[in-house]
Amino acid sequence: MTGTTNRIVYSALIAAIYAALTMVLAPISYGALQFRVSEALCILPFFFPASAWGLFAGCAISNIISSAGILDIVFGSLSTLLAGLCTAAIGKSARKKTEVSVGEAAQPVSWGACIAACAMPVLFNGPIVGAELAYLFPLDDGFWYSFLVFGAQVALGEIAVLYLLGLPLMRFLLNNKRFSGFFYGL
Repeated sequence: MTGTTNRIVYSALIAAIYAALTMVLAPISYGALQFRVSEALCILPFFFPASAWGLFAGCAISNIISSAGILDIVFGSLSTLLAGLCTAAIGKSARKKTEVSVGEAAQPVSWGACIAACAMPVLFNGPIVGAELAYLFPLDDGFWYSFLVFGAQVALGEIAVLYLLGLPLMRFLLNNKRFSGFFYGL
C-alpha cells in the first residue's frame, strides 16, 4: 500500500474505534459532564498527524446519537479536528527537537510536549462544546452562566480522560522501544 492509502486506512480504523468506544460507553460519553473514554485517542495525532481526520470522522459518527443533534455533529466534531491538528503540530515539533545526528543518542520527548498535547482537546472542547450546550440547553441564569457551567464540565471531563488515560498511554508508547523507533522514523 502507498503512504496515502496507509493514512486513509489508519484514519478509517481510528474513526471506527472512536465511534465504537463512544457508543458502547454511551451512558458516560454524552452530556455536559462526560467521561468519553474514546477521547484518550486524541493523543494519536501527536504520533500520526493524519489520525486527526479519523478522530474528526469518528466524533461525527458518534455524535449522530447525541441529544445535542446536528450542532454536536458539526461543532463537537470540529472541536475534535482543531484539537487534533494542534496536537499533530506539537508532535511534529517534538520530533524535530528529538532529531539526532549520526552517532548521537536520541533525546526523549519532554513531559511538557506531552502535557501540551493532552491539553488541546481540553482547550477546544471546553469552550466550543460548552457554548453548544449552553445554546441548546440553557440554565435558568442565561447563556453566559450556562456557558461557564457547561464549558467547565466538558473541560473537566476532558482533563480526566486525557490526563488519567491519554498521558500515561502517551508516555508508555514513547518509552516502548519498538514504537518509539517507529515514531522517530516518521
